[in-house]
Amino acid sequence: MKAIIVAAGAVALALAAGAQNIRPVLQAAAQRDSAQEARAFTWPAQDLRSKLAALVPEAKARGVSGSTLADCGNYKLLLSVRASSGGAEEHAHWDDVMMVERGHATLITGGTIVDGSTGADGETHGAKIENGHSQQIGPGDVVTVHAGTPHQLILPAGMVYGALVVKVQPLAVQSDTQAGRNPAGTQGVCP
Repeated sequence: MKAIIVAAGAVALALAAGAQNIRPVLQAAAQRDSAQEARAFTWPAQDLRSKLAALVPEAKARGVSGSTLADCGNYKLLLSVRASSGGAEEHAHWDDVMMVERGHATLITGGTIVDGSTGADGETHGAKIENGHSQQIGPGDVVTVHAGTPHQLILPAGMVYGALVVKVQPLAVQSDTQAGRNPAGTQGVCP
């Protein structure tokens, strides 16, 4: 209905201004209306549960599986499913916010990454963490791991762990990106 009202208003203005061809005016009005509607995205809980369940077979075969729901440049929405413990990791340019949907794990944070190697993207991966802080996490828990913090998930045998992960660039990285420096190399595409 809103699109019809906007289009009717645009046609009236175009005709009043003496426009010969109103098609560009209608297209512009429709694009504006679409852009306003696209400012909010919803992923219903049932759809997220279904998507997580669909990732389980690959996670059981490979140890881990995931999919990207949205890449918006300075933040990403991901689904992650693990069927085995992960190695240690540290992100130079991203905070992780994890909303645990299924399973339990031990989250180790801080400490030192053993046998770590850092790639050009600032991601460090290693065998394990020594001298870190351990805590149990499970369904309903929300965890924030700040950029520069070593972290690792340890799963009990037979456990399947699933989470919605929001990767967010800290403000300092966002400022670098806005100033033309893009350390994380992001090129966002939001749905």
